[in-house]
Amino acid sequence: MKLSSLDKYNDIVIQIHDNPDADAVGSGYALYRYLREKGRSVRLVYGGRNEISKSNMKLMVSELDIPLEHVNELAPPELLITVDCQYGQGNVQRFEAQNIAMIDHHSTGRESDDMAEIRSHMVSCSTICYDMLRKAGFDVNKDINIATGLYYGLYMDSNQLSEINHPIDRDMIDFLQYDKQLVSRMKFANFSISELETAGIAITNNNYIESNRSAIVKAEPCDPNILGVIGDFVIQVDSIDVCLIYNECPGGCKLSVRSCALDVRANELAEFLTKDIGNGGGHIDKAGGFISLAKFVQHYPDSYPEEYFRMRMKEYFECYDVVRYTDGCTCRDELKRYRKLAGIFGYVPSTELFPVGTRCKIRTLEGDVYVTADEDTYIVIGSRGEVYPVAKDIFVTKYNPTGWEFTKEFEYDPTVINLDENKPYSIMPKALECTSLPGAEILAKPLERYTKVFTKWDYESYMAGDKGDMLCYSPTDDKDVYIIKKEVFDGIYEPI
Repeated sequence: MKLSSLDKYNDIVIQIHDNPDADAVGSGYALYRYLREKGRSVRLVYGGRNEISKSNMKLMVSELDIPLEHVNELAPPELLITVDCQYGQGNVQRFEAQNIAMIDHHSTGRESDDMAEIRSHMVSCSTICYDMLRKAGFDVNKDINIATGLYYGLYMDSNQLSEINHPIDRDMIDFLQYDKQLVSRMKFANFSISELETAGIAITNNNYIESNRSAIVKAEPCDPNILGVIGDFVIQVDSIDVCLIYNECPGGCKLSVRSCALDVRANELAEFLTKDIGNGGGHIDKAGGFISLAKFVQHYPDSYPEEYFRMRMKEYFECYDVVRYTDGCTCRDELKRYRKLAGIFGYVPSTELFPVGTRCKIRTLEGDVYVTADEDTYIVIGSRGEVYPVAKDIFVTKYNPTGWEFTKEFEYDPTVINLDENKPYSIMPKALECTSLPGAEILAKPLERYTKVFTKWDYESYMAGDKGDMLCYSPTDDKDVYIIKKEVFDGIYEPI
């Protein structure tokens, strides 16, 4: 759904869910300001029995001058837009309307359409609204209140930015010009005495698993950010390398993960725990997620959350192998020779984007890569939108420019940030097409189970591959080991 599709309506009500949180208020307010600027008659409301009572939320609404109304009756508007929720769900008071639109990031099985923008892979609804407003040409930094509302919404729904997993989230953090002092005040008005007691009780009732130096902690129903506070405390225990904090909440379970173990990424563990029944993500050391009760019951009808988490944590620690470059190639007899096929890529000489010496940050779905623009650095774009720097002398031996424009579309267009200006630039308008030259050989074999590879390029982290992905070695260097995803490998290599 594009925001322009709402232009034909004039009488509009934006409804956020009952007992609103910062993400609902921040995203709803940003949309309210956009529609007001368009000249529409618009209200921002929420229903339910309870009015906002939490200190940080009262401060947010007051200081940002947000015209949020608590209502239990509503004359049917021409258009009702539910934000950070979906019409008909249990946490949204039902109001009649002539037309209904939805913007949300919760997974309920509904897909996006002409009147709905549902992105369940996004950590916050503020992220979705930021992206939609940006694409509509609306400058969210024109008013610091709009930017502050969106930032605080992302901050709170991502467990204080610990669950960031998309480049649009990182764009918001970098480019929103928000009121840092107010955000700080709201951060320190977030917990009550009763929530402090909840954290204390949870910490004393932990389930420690000595075999893998992990702990599982159940908390009573509370603000999701309490889980992160508990996790930050528990991970400091000298005998705990990984901890999972969770509580049961309306519609399912909220969880928070912390890790200081080299071979356990918090975001990966969160994704493992929520696979098929929710969503999870975040950073290497801090992550979180949500498990849908409906999906949990469907997949695990005879289990309950505490039993499920114990089982899945055990499965996780037993499910993977580790390959370290320092060990050299220990499976040479199992490897086969493969030859690289010609393929279509995009490329941009870095100096086509910025002057020589400009410090740049390449932003993609896989993360951020730092380079300095110079005559010897090219930026190559892969078939899935992956972006990586390549030295010019290597580029000319592996790729052949075609002279055509590179016009592929991706979920997130590769972006380069000029660090001197802190300003983003799209790579695609200047991207040219090239083909990879065939002939380069590698040794490879399919993985038999989930594997983590510590490469000589980045030994503090690891590449991860599932069963069927390819474990690859250089024919001339036993310590040059890496993983290529099966769907990528099949398209660029053939057996010899």
